[in-house]
Amino acid sequence: MTVDHVSLKDVPKQDRPRERLIELGPMHLSNQELLAILLGTGTRDESVTTLANRLLMHFEGIHLLQECTIEELTAIRGIGTAKGVLMLAAIELGKRMHRYKSQDRYVIRSPEDGADYVMEEMRSLNQEHFVCLFLNTKNQILHRQTIFIGSLNASIVHPREVFREAVKRSAASIICAHNHPSGDPSPSQEDIHVTKRLAECGKMIGIELLDHLVIGDKKFVSLKEKGYL
Repeated sequence: MTVDHVSLKDVPKQDRPRERLIELGPMHLSNQELLAILLGTGTRDESVTTLANRLLMHFEGIHLLQECTIEELTAIRGIGTAKGVLMLAAIELGKRMHRYKSQDRYVIRSPEDGADYVMEEMRSLNQEHFVCLFLNTKNQILHRQTIFIGSLNASIVHPREVFREAVKRSAASIICAHNHPSGDPSPSQEDIHVTKRLAECGKMIGIELLDHLVIGDKKFVSLKEKGYL
C-alpha cells in the first residue's frame, strides 16, 4: 500500500502563511497566520494554523498574549520550550520596536505628548507602574525609568528615588506617570498626595515636576490640568 505525498501546492493557501507573507506582505496576514509562522510546525493531530488559533483562543487574543510567561506557553499542548522561547523573544522584540524613538529626542509639549509616549505600553499592564520621564531644558526626553511597581503609596514612591535619577541624568524637569489597571484614570487621593509631595521636593532642589499623568485604557488624566500642580 502506498501513501501519496501531499504537495505544497495542494495545501490550501490559508494554511501556507509564509507564502502569503512573501506574496502579500506581513500587513495582510491575520494574527493567526503570523503566529503560525513563529510556531513553524503543528502537532501530529493538527496543523500549525490550528495550533495558532488555539493559542489565540487560550489568551483571548493578542492583548493578553503580550504578557504571557514561558510557563503559560509551554502548558499549552503542542508548544514546547523551543517554541515558547521563540514566542517570548518575538513579543519582547515587538515591544522594544514600539518603544524605539529616532535619534531626534522626543519632545513633550503638552500632557497629550507625555501620555502618547507611555500609553501603549502602560495601558495594558496588570499592576501599577510608576514611571518617570526625565527632560532637558528643551523638554526633550533624556531618559525613561520605572521607579516602582505596585499600588501607589507615598511612603513607597519616595522623592529620593525619583530625584536621585533626575540629578544623575542632569534633568531640568520631570514628568511622572502611573497606570490604573482598571482602565479608569480618575486620580485617587493618594495620587494627589504623591503629586504634591514630589512637586514640593522638586521646588526645593530646582527640578520641576511638570506633570503627573494617570494612564487608563486609551485615556489619561493630567493632574496639572486638574489644578494639583
